[in-house]
Amino acid sequence: MYRALQTFLVALCLLVGCLATGLRAQEDIRPLVDALGATAFPQKIEAVKALAASGNPKTGEILQNLSDGKLYAPRTGGPVFLEGPSDGTYLDVLTGVAAAGVPGNLAKIRLNNGLRGAIGAALSQLTLLSPERPARLAAAQDLLKSADPDNLALLNSALSQEQDAEVKATMEAARAVILLKTDGSAADKKSAIDTIAARGNRDALTILTAAMATAPDDLKPAIEAHIDTINRSLAAWDVAQNVWYGLSLGSVLLLAAIGLAITFGVMGIINMAHGEMVMLGAYTTYVVQQTVAAVAPGMTDYSLAFAVPAAFLFTGLVGVGIERSVIRWLYGRPLETLLATWGISLILQQAIRTIFGPTNRQVDNPSWMSGVFEAGGLAITYNRMWIIVFSLGVFVALLLLLKRSKFGLQMRAVTQNRRMASSMGIRTPWVDALTFGLGSGIAGMAGVALSQIDNVSPNLGQNYIIDSFMVVVFGGVGNLWGTLVGALTLGIANKFLEPYAGAVLGKILILVFIILFIQRRPRGLFALKGRAVEQ
Repeated sequence: MYRALQTFLVALCLLVGCLATGLRAQEDIRPLVDALGATAFPQKIEAVKALAASGNPKTGEILQNLSDGKLYAPRTGGPVFLEGPSDGTYLDVLTGVAAAGVPGNLAKIRLNNGLRGAIGAALSQLTLLSPERPARLAAAQDLLKSADPDNLALLNSALSQEQDAEVKATMEAARAVILLKTDGSAADKKSAIDTIAARGNRDALTILTAAMATAPDDLKPAIEAHIDTINRSLAAWDVAQNVWYGLSLGSVLLLAAIGLAITFGVMGIINMAHGEMVMLGAYTTYVVQQTVAAVAPGMTDYSLAFAVPAAFLFTGLVGVGIERSVIRWLYGRPLETLLATWGISLILQQAIRTIFGPTNRQVDNPSWMSGVFEAGGLAITYNRMWIIVFSLGVFVALLLLLKRSKFGLQMRAVTQNRRMASSMGIRTPWVDALTFGLGSGIAGMAGVALSQIDNVSPNLGQNYIIDSFMVVVFGGVGNLWGTLVGALTLGIANKFLEPYAGAVLGKILILVFIILFIQRRPRGLFALKGRAVEQ
């Protein structure tokens, strides 16, 4: 009994001691909090810095309330109070209980840009020691931008505790930038220059270029050498970035042109309504996304899984309907076919304007297609990356269909020699209809992909129809491998020409190149072989 009572008394003493310590810690920073109500902004800024250096756990909450305009003080300076839950009521800043003896001349503590900057820097300091990695990384990046020498001691303390490699590298870079601004030794500055140069990005180049103006003469050769090295590295990464952009554009052209390639190759139809099939696929994506959001809001991230087959089926059926109702009467009359499909394209555009209106429609990217990540010096967006994967998947699936299925065998037979295929019992009219439907369905899937990177509007398909024809003619009519090579080649060429010639002139140069190329190779890069073609 005696021992139990003794244990209880010891625990009670410890509890009372902890409470007393907490109260003393709160009272220790009360003069700093009250200094926030000073009339002069420099005094307020010094109070913010002192609060940040105090290490008190209430500091972050107090500074956030100050930033949000919730702290009040007498107009002539004095104790600071927290805005209460109702008008005219005030709380103690540290305890959060109703305050007693509140003066009658309270006013909201005013902020200016200097004070806001000091609050932001102080909050960054506090999050620099946060247990959450994203918070520490964001704080380190903020300090890298501000490079305030007052944060050097805090950075040194945080660096000694940091275990994450990326956060630590950012902290070291921030520390190096601060050292370049201070009157440190030449050895420290040389080490700081090496640390910054090791990042090798454009931010490092900007920092080193700015440091050249104030650097001692003995350090300028090292800075110049690092700047040259970074410039060469960035030039190489720019080339790689342009190749990536070209592959991204090429994948879009591949999706838009691959359906046109098999339609043009099998049927010889110049389908000017092909772009509208792309547009219909994009609007199908919009309708599916809106329907999923209304029926099952939790499934909106997976709406593309429903949109892809829906767009393929819908545009495929539209394509079969166009072929059966219009195009089958115009075989062997290319000019009339061109004019008829152009008229169909205008009808489809006006129909979409009537149903959905002329304005753009918003199709949201799912979370797994949003954002960007860096691979070395490359900035890769998730939506472009997944479109490349999707276009290659469609290409492989179509290749397997043509090479491994009965329908693919019949389609290849009609492509090579229509009369011979007909004499062997192949129903060429239905092959034509299904081929046109297949090409239109693939164009619809291209619309699904384009809805993630472009505006969904009635004119969407017009932006890609000319490029699609150029890809098909350049690669070889009816040849899938030629379409792949042609799309990627033209995409990369476009992206390399745009920085020097501009977007419009770049396309003109590409068109001139294709015209000259076709003069030498009329059948494109990969010509189809067959008696019907050779005649």
